[in-house]
Amino acid sequence: MIRLNEIRKVFNTGKPNEFVALQGINLTIEAHRAVALTGPSGSGKTTLLSILGCMARPTAGRILLGDREITSLPERFLTEIRRSTFGFIFQQYNLIKGISVLENVMIPAYPTGEKHASLKERATKLLNLFNVGSKADSKPEWLSGGEAQRVAIARALINNPSVIVADEPTAHLDTRLSLELMAILKDLKEEGKTLLIASHDPIVHSSEVVDRVVAMRDGQMQ
Repeated sequence: MIRLNEIRKVFNTGKPNEFVALQGINLTIEAHRAVALTGPSGSGKTTLLSILGCMARPTAGRILLGDREITSLPERFLTEIRRSTFGFIFQQYNLIKGISVLENVMIPAYPTGEKHASLKERATKLLNLFNVGSKADSKPEWLSGGEAQRVAIARALINNPSVIVADEPTAHLDTRLSLELMAILKDLKEEGKTLLIASHDPIVHSSEVVDRVVAMRDGQMQ
């Protein structure tokens, strides 16, 4: 469970270009559920997703992960929480060019100190699971959009996270691939994963996978 209490996020505090991105957000995310954040550009949904995934700190308010308050934890502890609890799927995929697909999937697990052989075996299984095992030795720049998305999902799962955080995951996919992605997310949810998705795509927030839609506007929940 993730709970946000009176979360506020302000950028450029005290400057002429000060911007209030989030205003007094109270939100509880139950485990094993799928929540979609929706709203127009600038509504605050990506900022809220970043705070839910411990990628950003709030200006004010409290964050609880389970029964533990993590709002002011030192960065080294937050880094470990991100690595062990969250798997991230980014809008731009953020695959590293010049190295293999397999290496891209393995990278998030390198800091754990796991033996290379077992890590490689797990990464290979994930690629096979998403039908891109044949691309293991390919470079990311050689992949199609759908293949890159599947590799990004495999990478997000390499540390067996309990929460999947996805920012506009269908932004660069056509309808068929978007539906395939939602089918993959459905399977992950059935395996017990919690899903946090920011998207303005109706395919996402009208999906049967999603348990709750949180509409955002002007930094507030509607």
